Amino acid sequence: MKKQTGFTLIELVLVITILGILAAFAVPRFINITGDARLATVNALAGSMRSAAALAHSMALATAAGAASSISMEGATVTMAFHYPTGDAAGIGTALQDTGGFFSNASGSTITFSPGAAIDSDCQVTYTSSTGTGLSPTITVTASAANCA
Repeated sequence: MKKQTGFTLIELVLVITILGILAAFAVPRFINITGDARLATVNALAGSMRSAAALAHSMALATAAGAASSISMEGATVTMAFHYPTGDAAGIGTALQDTGGFFSNASGSTITFSPGAAIDSDCQVTYTSSTGTGLSPTITVTASAANCA
């Protein structure tokens, strides 16, 4: 007598049911990763702003540029205030060099960046110019994974 090998129909149905239940719990977690990715992008831009401002500040001090002048970074002119980039497209926007994928809005001495096509007040990074000699610019991240989804 020959032994049968393989799966029975009941075993196959049970395995498919278990996989379906596991997928029902796993899929929402993977869908939520979009918010985490956008939050990471906003935090990365904030880090880039800090680096660009520090580099521009160092260059301004090294070249003895006046407190309210401009410097040249990578062939681009960056406007400065108190030896730091100004909070507009000609200041920190130029120092950053590449802000593709971000929407920006400048107002006075503040520029705000948000991923996507419009400013999202719950998922943004804001750069405010230095207000005096020896004072660093303010970089504020307003974001969470839930708000950036």
